[in-house]
Amino acid sequence: MGLAGMPDESGALTGTLLAFDFGHRRIGVAVGQTVTGSANALAVVAVSNQPDWQTITNIVREWKPVALIVGLPLAADGSETDMSKDARGFGTAMVERFAIPVLFEDERLTSIGADERFSAARAQGGMRRKDAAMKDAMAAQIILENWLSAHAGGTLRGLMKACDQKNAPRRKRANSAGRCK
Repeated sequence: MGLAGMPDESGALTGTLLAFDFGHRRIGVAVGQTVTGSANALAVVAVSNQPDWQTITNIVREWKPVALIVGLPLAADGSETDMSKDARGFGTAMVERFAIPVLFEDERLTSIGADERFSAARAQGGMRRKDAAMKDAMAAQIILENWLSAHAGGTLRGLMKACDQKNAPRRKRANSAGRCK
C-alpha cells in the first residue's frame, strides 16, 4: 500500500477524498477513503453570494485530501445544465485555490437517495426534521460512494487528466503525490 496520496505498486491512488454536492444555497460535504472504499456525510457549507471559502478551506486543511470529487447535476439525458456548468465553475475554483485534483461525478438521483436515507434515519430516531440540511451532506456521501465504486483503484494517470480540465483557466498537471501543480 502506498503512502497517503502516493500511488501503490499497482498505480492506485490511496488516501482521503472529499466530495461536494454543489448548490446555490448550500454545499454538502462528505469524506471518504480509497483504502476502505467508505464515505461519510461530513458537513453542510453555507452559500450566500459565493461559497463560504473559509469553511471549505478549513475542511480541506483538516482532512488533507488527495483529490476532490464534485457532483455534476446533469440532465436526465446526460446533457449539461446551467447548474452543472456552475458546479464545473466551483470545481475549477477549487483547483485554483487548493492545487488538488478535482474530479466530477454524475450526481443524478443522489438527492432522491439522500431523501430516502434521511427518512430512514428519522424513522429509526437517528435524525430529526431540524437535521434536514444534512441531506446535502448525505447527497455528497452518495456522490463519493458512487465515485469510489466506479473508480476503485483509480490511477494517478486518471488524476492527471482531471487536472488538465478544459474549463480550467490555467492548465495544471498532477505530480507524483497526486496533487496538481
